[in-house]
Amino acid sequence: MLKNKSAIVTGSTSGIGLGIAHALAGQGANIMLNGFGDSAVIADLVGYMRAKYGVQVLHSAADMAQPEQIAAMVGQAAAEFGAVDILVNNAGIQHTARVEDFPVESWDRIMAINLSSNFHAIRAALPQMQQRDWGRIINIASVHGLVASAHKSAYVAAKHGVIGLSKTVALENARSGVTCNAICPGWVLTPLVQKQIDDLALREGLTAAVAQSRLLGEKQPSMEFATPEQIGAIAVFLCSPAADQIRGAALNVDGGWAAQ
Repeated sequence: MLKNKSAIVTGSTSGIGLGIAHALAGQGANIMLNGFGDSAVIADLVGYMRAKYGVQVLHSAADMAQPEQIAAMVGQAAAEFGAVDILVNNAGIQHTARVEDFPVESWDRIMAINLSSNFHAIRAALPQMQQRDWGRIINIASVHGLVASAHKSAYVAAKHGVIGLSKTVALENARSGVTCNAICPGWVLTPLVQKQIDDLALREGLTAAVAQSRLLGEKQPSMEFATPEQIGAIAVFLCSPAADQIRGAALNVDGGWAAQ
C-alpha cells in the first residue's frame, strides 16, 4: 500500500517507534529511523530491515531536543528519498516526581522532546506534503494526553499539548490531502514502561510479575499490555485511503483506561 512512499519515525530504534517502522516498511515505505543506541546494533537493524522489506532504510541520530538537528533530519530524508510522505513523531522521555520536587531541567527536556520536537518536525515536513497534496502526520501522544496521573506533570502536559497540536495541524490542512492525527497508547511494554515496572518493584519490594500486575491493575482494565505491533497496525491504517477523513482524532489504545 505504501510502495514509493517514504517515512520518518522518530524514536524508532526500539519500542513503539520500532514497531511502527516495521509496520510501515512492511507496506513498502522507505524508512528513516531515528534514535540513540549502540551504533553496531543500529547498523544491524538497518541492514535487517533493508533485507526483509526490500526498501531503503536510513538512520539519523538527530537529537529531538535540538530544532536544527530535527530540520536537518527532515532535509536529509527528503534528499535521500525524494520526499517525506509520512511523519511519525514518536520520540519521548519520562520523569516522575511531585510538582514541587520536579527538576526544572527535566521539565524543560520533556517539553522539548515530547512536545516541541513534534512542532519542529511538522514545520519542516509540511510544505513538501502540501505541495504534493498528500501527507500523513501521526503523533504518538498517550492516554496521558486525555487523562492525568500524579507525579507525571511534564509528561501529561506535553502529551495534552501533542493532541492540541494535532488538532490544529489537522484543521489548517483540512481541505488538502494532508491529515494529522494522534495515537494515544496506554501501557505498552516498552523499555520506558519496563523501567517503571522495575522502579516500582524496587521501591516497594515486589517481584517483577507483581509489579507488572499492579501497574496494569491501577489503570488498564483489560489487564493486558498493548503491543508495538498493534500501534504499528493503527499507523498503517491512518496512512490508508480508509482514513482520508480521519482528521484531528486522538485514537486511544489503552485497554479501557480512558473509559473509566
